[in-house]
Amino acid sequence: MSNISNSTDYLKAVEQLNLYAHHYYVLDDAITTDEVYDKLYHDTLDFEQKYPDFLVLHSPTQRVGDMVSEGFIKAPHKAKMWSLEDLFNFEDLEKWEEKISKFSDNLAYYCEPKYDGASLNLVYQNGILTQAITRGDGVIGEEITQNAKTIRSIPLTIPYKEPIEIRGEVVIFKSEFEKINVQRALNNEALFANPRNAAAGSLRQLDSAITASRNLVFLPYGIGQNSLEISLLSERMDFVYNLGFRKAPMRQKCATIKEIESFYHDMKNRRDEFEMMLDGMVIKVDAIEAQEDLGFTVKNPRWASAYKFPAVEKITKVKAINLQVGRSGVITPVAIVEPTDIDGVVVERATLHNFDEIERKDIQINDTVIILRSGDVIPKIIKVLTQERDGSQIIKERPKACPICNSELLDEGALIKCQNLSCDARVVNSITYFASKPCLNIDGLGEKIVKALYDAKLVQTVSDLFTISKEQLLELEGFKEKKSQKLITAITNASGCECWRFFNALGIEHIGEVASKDLCQSFNTLLKENNLSEITKEKIIKIDGFGEEMANSLVEFLHVNTKTILALKEVLNPSIPEDKAEVKENFFKDKTIVLTGSMSESRGTIKTMLESLGAKVSGSVSKKTDYLIYGEDAGSKYDKAVSLGVEQLTEEIMRTKLSTN
Repeated sequence: MSNISNSTDYLKAVEQLNLYAHHYYVLDDAITTDEVYDKLYHDTLDFEQKYPDFLVLHSPTQRVGDMVSEGFIKAPHKAKMWSLEDLFNFEDLEKWEEKISKFSDNLAYYCEPKYDGASLNLVYQNGILTQAITRGDGVIGEEITQNAKTIRSIPLTIPYKEPIEIRGEVVIFKSEFEKINVQRALNNEALFANPRNAAAGSLRQLDSAITASRNLVFLPYGIGQNSLEISLLSERMDFVYNLGFRKAPMRQKCATIKEIESFYHDMKNRRDEFEMMLDGMVIKVDAIEAQEDLGFTVKNPRWASAYKFPAVEKITKVKAINLQVGRSGVITPVAIVEPTDIDGVVVERATLHNFDEIERKDIQINDTVIILRSGDVIPKIIKVLTQERDGSQIIKERPKACPICNSELLDEGALIKCQNLSCDARVVNSITYFASKPCLNIDGLGEKIVKALYDAKLVQTVSDLFTISKEQLLELEGFKEKKSQKLITAITNASGCECWRFFNALGIEHIGEVASKDLCQSFNTLLKENNLSEITKEKIIKIDGFGEEMANSLVEFLHVNTKTILALKEVLNPSIPEDKAEVKENFFKDKTIVLTGSMSESRGTIKTMLESLGAKVSGSVSKKTDYLIYGEDAGSKYDKAVSLGVEQLTEEIMRTKLSTN
């Protein structure tokens, strides 16, 4: 039922829609959900159709897209980029099909995903990418060619010489979106609300290096101006894919609207499986001649529509903020919200990432918020509707003590962490990590076995691992003589492990394999003497590659867990390195190196060899990396090295350098 009944209501609705659009398109700052906007938009459209004399020119129904932002050169599209008519249910689909059937008979359809990203038009001349233009208002957009060239899924050349426009959507895959937000949180930057906003913001960066670092993906959905003599859209898209563009995860030709409906539900049910966000399915008449017969309205092509998925963004209220403790002891705040149905799933919890993010977004108990669900186990709060506050809001203070064990917490700003190894909330995962391959490498001691030992109260702390007997294991379900003896042997064999494995196994925040090796070498005398209190922040910072954050984390961890560490050290008796012999000068001495790709021998062997030459082998590329050494099938580390200007060496060049030492 529409709330617009007179001209006053209508003008208010137009102003509200324009406010929503300005925040969404110009400021990249959504202040409502798609569901709320779509409802108001269609109520407004219905009123205009009933009372055309009241229609105002600044109504959002009278334009396609929105204004072009300043900062880039404006460029025209050779053929207009149209918006699509929205359908929300089978009844809408039937009405649309009935309407277009009046213009053409025996229609067949081509269906593909409606990607949730930023539209882009690529112009190719003589097989070369000459322009990349954002959608803008559909007629004129912003030229961002240099940014587009950093997107690896956009071919710089294609095997087709005639002028052609390739239209598509630029997206950020969900996994990449999570990585970007984790890094932004660590950098104390505001998090992106969703992959769509991240893609749009990344595409329009004035610094193309930032665009390059975001791993954007271009997914074609159509063709603009062209001279192709291909009569079906489905075959034209095959032609586009054959030019070297990424294929759609699902697409299908449909003869009837019942087939369309069936395919729509199949895509909707599977959308969480896909790497990219989808917000619906696009339906287009397949025959190009029929498209030309159908033509266009003022705003939309008659031959295409967007069949939208149910909203994954909803408005709800924060009832409480609870605290969870993870494997590494990191405290994660979780919002308890009023039960809200999102696409058939009743949501009662939403992740808040960390307390820095709560403070940046100013999330308070009793706030009205927008939550987003996109297949995640826990949805996210993406916006606080501060205009809805009524004075009942309560600010959640940063915790000082662990909610489980009441131990003192380490507060690093973005991360707040319980350092107590014996904390019940982290013990199972801590033990699993302790036994993992890069740590103690205890074969057969995976998470399932650790959980069974914990539930049987045989292992309540890491130290308990080394007091288990074979007889105790035999009493557990699933443990036979051979399996029990094998596990006991593996635990026993962990004794005498390398010092760095022992340190790495402790699971200290920011301290990985490389840092553990440096610590064992730098503090070998203090470790032999069990004098952990002498490992001070000032001494740690003097180690090359160690910063204040790493030092604070280590000092706090040692303070909380000294007794546990010394007890474990007595049981395991790790081999502490002697003072390092001076390594003679060579090409790799004192250089920071990253390895990637397949090589003639294992990267572990190459890593050991390089470390013996005084090199520091790291697992990730940064501005401090001196060389990236790569083999076949080098992946994202190679790309990052290129973007940061880090010198790349093939395995062959590496071996040439070795032979000249």
